[in-house]
Amino acid sequence: MDKIIMFFATGFYSGNLPKCPGTWGSLAALVPWFFMRNLPLSSYLGMMGLVFIVGCILSGSAEKILDQADAGPIVIDEFLGMFVTLTAAPHHPAAWILGFLLFRLFDILKPFPCSWFDQHIHGGFGIMMDDVIAGIYALTCLQVLWILGSKISG
Repeated sequence: MDKIIMFFATGFYSGNLPKCPGTWGSLAALVPWFFMRNLPLSSYLGMMGLVFIVGCILSGSAEKILDQADAGPIVIDEFLGMFVTLTAAPHHPAAWILGFLLFRLFDILKPFPCSWFDQHIHGGFGIMMDDVIAGIYALTCLQVLWILGSKISG
């Protein structure tokens, strides 16, 4: 059972790649996202809700397996953060790249309340929530920048 937990908690083992596991996990998240992107919004949001619940359980369990709080290889939170970021993203590869870069920026900088969740809420819920909030920041910026860019170029 531990192997199954770690397979999913590490984002299909992408979190085990050397250096910057959050970046690898965020990149790996683009694969399932690509297949989810055309779902009706209600189904897409339902999938994110499922990933959040399962992610809370898996990341909390993975912490215990690894005997380390919010261990680097746990990247299921990056998957959800990318799914949040790319909610209703424009159908253009440049938007997807921009979303990825914005999410990584907010995930690394952890502006409030990301930092509060990261420092004060432990276990699976805390692991997942700081990335959800980073995803909300990135989603907002992506949408605004895309709209502004469209107005400037068009």
